[in-house]
Amino acid sequence: MEIRPEVRISVTGGGSGTGIAALINGTIQIANASREMSAEELETARKNGINPVRFTVALDAIAVVENPENPVKGLTIDQISDMYQGTLSRWDQVGGEKRPVVLLSRESNSGTYVYFLEQVVRRGDPQSGALFSPQTLLMPSSEGVTAEVRQNPNAIGYDGLGYVTSGMKKVALARRPSGPFVLPSAQSVRDGSYPVSRPLFMYTAGQPTGEIRTYLDWVIGDGQVLVKELGFVPLPESGK
Repeated sequence: MEIRPEVRISVTGGGSGTGIAALINGTIQIANASREMSAEELETARKNGINPVRFTVALDAIAVVENPENPVKGLTIDQISDMYQGTLSRWDQVGGEKRPVVLLSRESNSGTYVYFLEQVVRRGDPQSGALFSPQTLLMPSSEGVTAEVRQNPNAIGYDGLGYVTSGMKKVALARRPSGPFVLPSAQSVRDGSYPVSRPLFMYTAGQPTGEIRTYLDWVIGDGQVLVKELGFVPLPESGK
């Protein structure tokens, strides 16, 4: 909007599911999403005469975070899955103190929630029916996760790398108990060593034209500088 002051961009939050639903209903022109649209969503959109077109606009890591007072530095995907299913409920079971694990999650309309459920809680197994423990506290926003992790020494949560702030400790993750245990960063996302990373998308209703096309070209081009500044990972081909 600084570059093109004659163009007004209105942004509304609510999670990937909210944006995708609005795209399907024809009430918005671009849906930001941290997950791919499901087959059912695509089918519904096409029945409404909308052909969603997906653009990859950045990369991201799902950072697992805890209170800085927590001595645990690394966890395996299996350990985190067991935590979030409720079968591993105390920090001393993973080398921490004798404290209960307090589970934090985004709400179910969040693309981050869906990705974490599929890739971490269900360990990437499409046949798994694993669910979050009923004891999991569902937070309406990233800010809610941040606030609870900062004040609760027993809490564990997750969020996109760009939302991790001071007062939160990032946990190194490993696919296997033998390691390597890797912290989320731009480098570990790009080289594939961090086990929980993903692309971020923008969906348009059909092939974009006019100002929408110009905006997307900027996002994928010069706008990649801002992707890095905001803590996410620029596209490899951008050179930013």
